[in-house]
Amino acid sequence: MLFNSIEFAIFLPIVFLLYWFVASRRIKYQNILLLIASYVFYGWWDWRFLLLIVFSSLTDYLIGLALARTENSLKRKQLLFTSVFVNIGFLGFFKYYNFFADSLSEAFTLFGASLDTQRLSIILPVGISFYTFQTLSYTIDVYRKKLEPTKDVIAFFCFVSFFPQLVAGPIERATNLIPQFLKKRVFNYEKGVDGLRQILWGLFKKVVVADNCAFYVNQIFEDSAIHSGSTLFLGAILFAFQIYGDFSGYSDIAIGTARLFGFNFKQNFAFPYFSRDIAEFWRRWHISLSTWFRDYLYIPLGGSKVKKSIQVRNVFIVFLVSGFWHGANYTFVVWGALNAIYFLPLMLLDKNRKHMHVVAQGSFLPSVKEFVSILMTFVFTVLAWVFFRADSISQAVSYISEIMSFSFFKLPSFLNEERMILSIGFVFMLLGIEWIGREKKYALKKIGANWPTVIRFGFYYILVLIIFFFGSKGQEFIYFQF
Repeated sequence: MLFNSIEFAIFLPIVFLLYWFVASRRIKYQNILLLIASYVFYGWWDWRFLLLIVFSSLTDYLIGLALARTENSLKRKQLLFTSVFVNIGFLGFFKYYNFFADSLSEAFTLFGASLDTQRLSIILPVGISFYTFQTLSYTIDVYRKKLEPTKDVIAFFCFVSFFPQLVAGPIERATNLIPQFLKKRVFNYEKGVDGLRQILWGLFKKVVVADNCAFYVNQIFEDSAIHSGSTLFLGAILFAFQIYGDFSGYSDIAIGTARLFGFNFKQNFAFPYFSRDIAEFWRRWHISLSTWFRDYLYIPLGGSKVKKSIQVRNVFIVFLVSGFWHGANYTFVVWGALNAIYFLPLMLLDKNRKHMHVVAQGSFLPSVKEFVSILMTFVFTVLAWVFFRADSISQAVSYISEIMSFSFFKLPSFLNEERMILSIGFVFMLLGIEWIGREKKYALKKIGANWPTVIRFGFYYILVLIIFFFGSKGQEFIYFQF
């Protein structure tokens, strides 16, 4: 079920009313309702994959209890290995089987031999990359004794499958989310209104900004060989805002929806395109995934407490694995490697934690130095996004090569089209609102906060009208593929 669909517009108020007016007497009733609602939400796409998420949930629930019952080091490692094997095994099969089969066949061909590998018609379960990491973090934290395993099976199953963030995150930690399922939730009007406001902003970013940009991004990337460097660069910029509006918009809707039910999720995007270097960008982009890799991969490898050569290795491992997490294609691996290359100079010069505060904090405009830093970081990020969006490495290389050619100085195509003008206008509207609200968890939390009620709600109604008249209808989110 899509957030931007008629089905969800009917589903959400029904669940909300049942949750607060029928099941509110006991936490257990609320959790059972949320579990049923989550399975309906997920099964709406393909009910068969409910068996997969139920099996994964049951496996990690039982392993968590088993870990609590033993202090034997070998048995604890075996239990942890079982959890990793089951979860990564499912993820590897559904997401990477054909990729590895094709790669193995190509490797044999390079040495003059042939290997007939059988490709399978595998449907990738929606959200498997997200809930796999979520359940894994639970088992690892229990193994490390940072978390007591829950005995409440309904609460645990809700933690894995909670519908606001089930399909595309944020990847919540058990330490934050499970305790919220175990305590009484009381409806808070202000929190509910805040949730609706964030949902509104998320919908604007998705259906207005991202989907209008997508209309031209798809045309430009599909026929990249016939376009000038300036048009290709415009396409890359539009993709940068498409993926940001799409993914951060999903996170905003998820966080806002959870708040309607009395839950607090962690912030997943913190205005990443206002970053002054690539290290700051990765602290602000898909925060739940970046911190997951930091805590469960980078630090166990030694983190930054080892010599520089090992740090370099660790950085490359994290970025390459992060790239591969996004998809079974070498383009994602190159995208990860390119970001690692961007990051390394900052790390080697000990400047990767230079910008820990919000840019131009307390000021309306950035300094010239900050503006130039933001612009340069954005350009490098845009060039890396080309590999993320391209169908192959050769297309990405050709795409960037043409951007670097003299055709870059031609007037881009499509600029005379009304939809392109609107798309660019919506991008600037997004940037303006997010710049004003950059010191809050999300932009609309600040916009209009001190305005008279009539003006504030007038602004919200304008956003609703823009969504209604200029937004797309039922377009899938990009990260449904991951």
